Amino acid sequence: MDQDPVVTNPELYRVVFENERVRVLDYMDRPGEKTVPHSHPDSVMVTLSSFRRRLSSDGREVDVELPAGLARWLPAQSHSGENTGETETHTIFVELKEPAARPVDGPAPLGPSTG
Repeated sequence: MDQDPVVTNPELYRVVFENERVRVLDYMDRPGEKTVPHSHPDSVMVTLSSFRRRLSSDGREVDVELPAGLARWLPAQSHSGENTGETETHTIFVELKEPAARPVDGPAPLGPSTG
């Protein structure tokens, strides 16, 4: 998890709050914009806009479409993303600084989950 999105994509991510337990990031992009590979620790993602994105990692891709006003768990992962929709992507990430609760079995997670 050494690819900090604020460092790899500083024009898209900004820190809005940080303490010893969490870091809160604001993310915003426009249609067609892409991120370079970066990592997220376990996080809660809150969508502020509706959007469509394609996330890619290790030769895998997943298309994500989410409405505004949704909170989703984002398990620790590394990926790059592309805004494939016609609207801006605007989200808040609440990153946890404590270690992940359990090791990941199988392929690494990609994208948000409902649990």
